[in-house]
Amino acid sequence: MSDKQVQKAGNNAQQMQAEIINITNVSGIDEKRAREIFNEMYAIARKDFTQDAYQCANERVAKFEEALMPKMLKVEGALQKFSDPSFQFLITEAHKTAASTEREADYDLLSELLLHRVKKDKDRKVRVGIKKAIEIVDQVDDDALCALTVAYTIERLFPATGSIIRGLNILENVFSKLCYTNLCQGKEWLDHLEILDAVRLDHISSLKDLDLFYAEQLDGYVCVGIKKESEDYQKALSLLSSGNLPRELLCDHELLEGYVRLPVINKKQIGSLKLVNKQISSGKLVELPSEISNEQRSILEQIYDLYDKNEEQKKMVTENFSLEWKKREALSSLLKWWNDIPMAFDITTVGTVLAHANAQRCDSSIPPLE
Repeated sequence: MSDKQVQKAGNNAQQMQAEIINITNVSGIDEKRAREIFNEMYAIARKDFTQDAYQCANERVAKFEEALMPKMLKVEGALQKFSDPSFQFLITEAHKTAASTEREADYDLLSELLLHRVKKDKDRKVRVGIKKAIEIVDQVDDDALCALTVAYTIERLFPATGSIIRGLNILENVFSKLCYTNLCQGKEWLDHLEILDAVRLDHISSLKDLDLFYAEQLDGYVCVGIKKESEDYQKALSLLSSGNLPRELLCDHELLEGYVRLPVINKKQIGSLKLVNKQISSGKLVELPSEISNEQRSILEQIYDLYDKNEEQKKMVTENFSLEWKKREALSSLLKWWNDIPMAFDITTVGTVLAHANAQRCDSSIPPLE
């Protein structure tokens, strides 16, 4: 056959010549390619080591890879980030840190930080914090990291349940996991974290006592509520009826006998309450949760405002809350540690991402970083 192509067309027809084009379908980065990129970036990081350090570095980075890849596979779109140059540079930094640390937990911590980077890709402030956090993972003392993680969690994580006893049990469960070593005493750990830009110290102010802090944050727990069979109790029942709301929303106060309260941690949580409608479907009882309406929310807020403001009763509830808190080992230790911290401090963006990554390493049920 001749290499020449001949085309014939009729009168007034337009002649067009087409060439055969091969199209390769690119489906994205799979696990195999992601691991290849991981090792390609490690080859770049390894250039900073002498050959004497290769074996040790290789072993540590291999542990880091096995900590990272299973987590990346679970997050939709995470593998595609391996084609992003900025993410590749970050992996190189993580390689250097992984090769520099002998602490097994650090490989898991680095993997959590890279996951944060995937999830918060559009937030430049968080991205800077993550980059700095990756650089200091091998430098932060384990005791100080534990204390930072606990302090971060105290300020940002609260139970969602309206039950006081269940809420305290949830906090006990969380802090028993986070307090994996003895919490630091004195101020040296704070100085250490300040040097690493994880906290900023305030040498003038002091921290609010932990029991007072939680009493304010959980004022739906530490409230007097409404006395049963009182005039305000009847008003509350009438309001519930007007909003087609169940009487069961007024639950017995677990810290004050003879009183009732709404099952919320504070007034702001009222808007997130859900009503459960029970129906029979295919012979089975099915529970269907539904949002409360704006009108129902307003009614519940009016009931919240009916709570007794008696100072003596308030003091009794606060004392009972403190007694319940101290019944739990982790919470009791936490109270003493926090109240002995010598000065106030703020956790920086670097400290935030580091503490949150470590918290999720210790307890995977902790929600993602907002």
